Amino acid sequence: MSETQNTAAPLPEDPQLPDGSNLPEGANQPDGNAAAPTPPTDEKKKKTDLATDLFTWLQALTMALVFLVVVFAFFARVINVDGESMVPTLHHRDLLFLQCINYEPEQGDIVVLRKSFAEIDSPIVKRVIAVGGQTVEIDYSTSTVYVDGVPLDEPYINEAMLMPSSDKERGTYWEVPQGSVFVMGDNRNASADSRNADLGTVDTRYILGRAICVLLPFQDFRMLV
Repeated sequence: MSETQNTAAPLPEDPQLPDGSNLPEGANQPDGNAAAPTPPTDEKKKKTDLATDLFTWLQALTMALVFLVVVFAFFARVINVDGESMVPTLHHRDLLFLQCINYEPEQGDIVVLRKSFAEIDSPIVKRVIAVGGQTVEIDYSTSTVYVDGVPLDEPYINEAMLMPSSDKERGTYWEVPQGSVFVMGDNRNASADSRNADLGTVDTRYILGRAICVLLPFQDFRMLV
């Protein structure tokens, strides 16, 4: 009888990594049928990026709003011009940005004040002609304003002053008390101001602030200081 030879099947070779080294003992071999992990799609990535951008913008907008609230509550404010008393410098409905703190009135400043007189009970916009301790004299025959005896150069006025028709506005000489100002509109013939005895010189505590710039309308944006 011929003898049957038992031939052992060859042992499988050790699986190797791409660099030629063997897999650690006990490591699972890759299944040729298993699918590789699916990378995130472009659509999911775009949605994630959009959400991140929106959150960043919302944070920035919130901080900006908080900043504006603090500024307008404590340091500044905006107000509309009402009327034509400051023509040609300012016009009806111009929106002004005001400095409200750390402000000491000076001659030539444009200020907003609120002091009820005659039939006026809303804020008014005027120019500071003189401050406490100074004197004001008006010569209507030459349309000249003198402060401490010195004539003012006023290229900003709308037209030559005429003598007011009201007896309450016919004063020509004033002494400004300390802590007060004498104010007039640039449109002198259409301005209720310190020439009116009902208003007179104005205590600075009635001043809401100094006009820094015209904000609106956009085409008229300009600095006033």
